[in-house]
Amino acid sequence: MKNYDSMKRILVTGGAGFLGSHLCEILLHQRHEVLCVDNFYTGRRTNIARLITNPLFEILRHDICFPLYVEVDMTYNLACPASPIHYQSDPVQTTKTSVHGAINMLGLAKRIKAKILQASTSEVYGDPAIHPQDETYWGNVNPVRLRSCYDDITGPINLGNTREFSILELATKIIELLVQIQNNLSTFA
Repeated sequence: MKNYDSMKRILVTGGAGFLGSHLCEILLHQRHEVLCVDNFYTGRRTNIARLITNPLFEILRHDICFPLYVEVDMTYNLACPASPIHYQSDPVQTTKTSVHGAINMLGLAKRIKAKILQASTSEVYGDPAIHPQDETYWGNVNPVRLRSCYDDITGPINLGNTREFSILELATKIIELLVQIQNNLSTFA
């Protein structure tokens, strides 16, 4: 594994998606090597077109439902169709991506002793009976409804809060947090 000073080799699954492509861009801006993995089920090459000429950027077409053998320092697992029109069109594949994909990425992280961030969604609350949801709320998920393939398979940790905010405010906060995380990781290099 390459580890020149604070430079890291970082895997971003779902890297050609909306959030993944922006994360790849931020990591490249921080001078990390980025391995973008996407099966292009919902991710788009146009989302990463501006990154392809960067010598620190590499793209691999791969479905994380199958094991992946690469050497990286850390992983951001963002792979899963996020739009209802996409995750409902093939609920079995959505479930496989979230469950098998997470298991494969956790297995990779364990094998190579790398850090991993497993993304989740507010959909874990299902159709909430209260609004906004606080950290003690367990949700209102129906395992046989149309959205259950997406609701039931996402992670158990809620990093949200009860304050409502715009998408722009959320995006700004995510960028700030990612920069902060990267700066903290650099101190452990």
